[in-house]
Amino acid sequence: MRSYHLADGGGLEGLSIREHEDPAPGPGQVLVAVRAASLSYRELLVLRGEYVLPVKPDVVPISDGAGEVVAVGPGVRSARVGDRVMATVFPSWQDGPFGVRHLPQLGGSLDGMLTELAILGEGALVPVPAHLSFEEAATLPCAAVTAWNALTGDGGGLRPGQTVVVQGSGGVSLFALALAKTLGARVIATTSGPAKAARLAELGADEVVDYRATPDWPGRVLELTGGQGADRVIDVAGLLEQSLRAVILGGHVACVGFVSGSPPPVDPRLLFASGATVRPVAVGSRAQFVAMNRAMEVNRLRPVIDRVFPFDDAAGAYRHYASGQAFGKVVIRL
Repeated sequence: MRSYHLADGGGLEGLSIREHEDPAPGPGQVLVAVRAASLSYRELLVLRGEYVLPVKPDVVPISDGAGEVVAVGPGVRSARVGDRVMATVFPSWQDGPFGVRHLPQLGGSLDGMLTELAILGEGALVPVPAHLSFEEAATLPCAAVTAWNALTGDGGGLRPGQTVVVQGSGGVSLFALALAKTLGARVIATTSGPAKAARLAELGADEVVDYRATPDWPGRVLELTGGQGADRVIDVAGLLEQSLRAVILGGHVACVGFVSGSPPPVDPRLLFASGATVRPVAVGSRAQFVAMNRAMEVNRLRPVIDRVFPFDDAAGAYRHYASGQAFGKVVIRL
């Protein structure tokens, strides 16, 4: 079998492909023939040596993938040869709150999914929704579960009729748009430029704010909500001060990432004045993944895929994703 390996922080020059003997699953393990993998922002952080969690030397990169079970080890009960499966990013996080014991993650401290064959614990596996292809399923483990957690994982969760702000057209934001509409919310999307604005409207955004044409997008959110602000903001940029200005008093800001680069510090006076809950969101548990899949199956939701690259051109997929030109997920097909 062939696997890609990555020197942490080495950039694309540190990405190499190698031949290995086919592995065999041990007790409680499953051998998965990976059919597709997808990129998310965490993969760029790993590539640059900027990821916040440990990355082992010579790691097989990419946390997100889908494939077919081709062998099972002794004692495996929940998986059978032929099953179409995905793997959770944090394999030990089954349910409940996140904790230090769940820190091992695929494509970081554990080998990931940019490989023809992957050994995974049976408890990490989640069935692929029947209506999705392998390429579509490969986009779910990080971005989609993060979006679901951001919308539903704080106890109360999003309620029908509430307003959600999603930022940009990356994977988490597009999943948050689709899932929020499924849950009965009004969605305000922010983006850069009329072309992306038109696509977001086509995907169901009720209002779209072009932050280049309207730099004070929080002010525009206030206008669109009668001066109240949005009930929830899914913040992927790390510009929390803007999100706190856009959220309703006592609302919810899910801090998902910091794609803006080096975000400025937050004035604690603004935090107190907003009365908002600011909750960091790090993907989600297997139970959340399963719940999200049920919502996707019932509503026949499909991810937005920008482009699919062949396995032999994984470097090209990384380059395209890093360019910032993708609208939706970038997938590598095996």
